[in-house]
Amino acid sequence: MRDEQVALDIVQDSMMKLVENYASKPKEELPLLFQRILQNTTHDYYRRQKTRSLWTTLFSSFAPKDQENENEDYDLLETLPIKKESNSSNDPYEQLEQSQLVNYIEEAITTLPARQREAFLLRYWEEMNVAETAAIMGCSEGSVKTHCSRAAHTLAAILRKDGIEL
Repeated sequence: MRDEQVALDIVQDSMMKLVENYASKPKEELPLLFQRILQNTTHDYYRRQKTRSLWTTLFSSFAPKDQENENEDYDLLETLPIKKESNSSNDPYEQLEQSQLVNYIEEAITTLPARQREAFLLRYWEEMNVAETAAIMGCSEGSVKTHCSRAAHTLAAILRKDGIEL
């Protein structure tokens, strides 16, 4: 864990889950239960971060062409209308649609050129910084940034081509 505060939050969340769900268990079982809860909470954190990184990158590819280089603070989420039911994910149709979209994006990632795919996955799925990614790929940091940018733009173009609007 790179961020001490995040690590402390994960430990606190794990302790809360242990107390809420397993308070009646014998003391001898608690250390192993806590270890498993801590592992699962850590995995959940990383899964959420990967998803956020992916969507942030894809959203940045939808920036208007005249603002791509001028305004680095462009945020697609701020331009989208908010649906009243946007907080409810109980609709099976929406859940199916979302899972199909995720599968489609995963397929689209496999169509990227090898270097772009490698840079994209290392940066946004493995959460490595530019320097770490450059060291693993054996190239400059500028190349990593270029590969990631091209990958994000290619993925956005694939989505647009097939009529997927975010």
